[in-house]
Amino acid sequence: MFTRLFGKPKQEANTLTTLDKLNETLEMLEKKEKVLQKKAAAEVEKAKEFTRAKNKRAAIQCLKRKKLYEQQIEQLGNFQLRIHDQMILLEGAKATTETVDALRTGAAAMKAMQKATNIDDVDMTMDEINEQTENMKQIQEALATPIGAAADFDEDELEAELEELEGAELEEQLLQPATTAPAAPVQVPAGRLPARAAPQKRTAEEDELAALQAEMAL
Repeated sequence: MFTRLFGKPKQEANTLTTLDKLNETLEMLEKKEKVLQKKAAAEVEKAKEFTRAKNKRAAIQCLKRKKLYEQQIEQLGNFQLRIHDQMILLEGAKATTETVDALRTGAAAMKAMQKATNIDDVDMTMDEINEQTENMKQIQEALATPIGAAADFDEDELEAELEELEGAELEEQLLQPATTAPAAPVQVPAGRLPARAAPQKRTAEEDELAALQAEMAL
């Protein structure tokens, strides 16, 4: 177990060291490629000068050296391609290893939590919750039960009395006479006022009654 624990950091360090080494080699090959490209370009310029000087033999030698440089450049390009391929494979393997380690750590954590949470403990906890819920329900029912004088009331008797009151109310509503609608107001044409009622003449008895009331008032 300790070997596995202490071996993982060392393995990761070796992977990083290998990647660094490959990266350094790649940079060195790129520098050599640039140098060879400059040398090949220089040979081309020399060949042009010898051609202008009518020195065909020297110009051909320059072109031969240019070809050799180009072959080396092509070889360096293949080396760089192989190193790139190796780096990609190594980085992919590193990512795979890290993923597997992460999954293994998650599985171990899940297993530890399952051990800490026993199914019997879960069942016991649920039983306790159900028991407490039932006790609380009984307490609420006990509190809602009427006590004292209210406990002696007969619910059926109260219901019958309520029905009698409702029946009496309905009967009273049915016996009430229907109310007559108020008379519609008389429409008077615009500009015309309704004629005033002519004063009625009082009878002799009414005159005597009025005179008597006047004397009593004095």
